[in-house]
Amino acid sequence: MTKAKTGDIVSINYSGRLTDGTPFDSSEGRAPLEFKLGQGQVIKGLEAHVAGMEVGEKSTVTIPCDEAYGQRREEAVQQLDRSKIPSGMELAVGSQLQARTSDGGLLPIVVVGLDEQSVTVDANHPLAGQDLVFDVEVVDVKAA
Repeated sequence: MTKAKTGDIVSINYSGRLTDGTPFDSSEGRAPLEFKLGQGQVIKGLEAHVAGMEVGEKSTVTIPCDEAYGQRREEAVQQLDRSKIPSGMELAVGSQLQARTSDGGLLPIVVVGLDEQSVTVDANHPLAGQDLVFDVEVVDVKAA
C-alpha cells in the first residue's frame, strides 16, 4: 500500500479530545477531512503523524500544544475602549467577533469581559495551551 507523503492528498476520519478526555472535534457524521500533506492545512503535529500512514491504518497520537495551536499568549488578551466597538453591536461574554489585522486579514476574537467603558477580548485560539489527543484513521491517499 501507498504511504502518505508530502504532496499527497490525504483523507482522514478523526476525533479530537483534550488530555482530560473532553472532546472538541470529530469528523463523525461528516465527510472525511481532506488535506494536502506539507501545505500546513492542518496543525503541524497531526500532519507529521499522518505522514507515513497507509490507507486503513488507525492510530492515536497526543500532540503537544507547541505542535498544535501554540502556547496561550497573555498579550493576545486586550482591553478595548467601548467607543472602538461599532454602536448598536450586541455584546456578551462569549460573543465571537472579527478584528482586521494590519495586513488586512481577519482575526477571530472572543469577548471575555465587558463593562460600561471597556470590552476585553481574547485573540488566542480556544485550544491554545492545550495538548491534544487524536484518534486517526486514514481513509484515502491520492499520490502527488
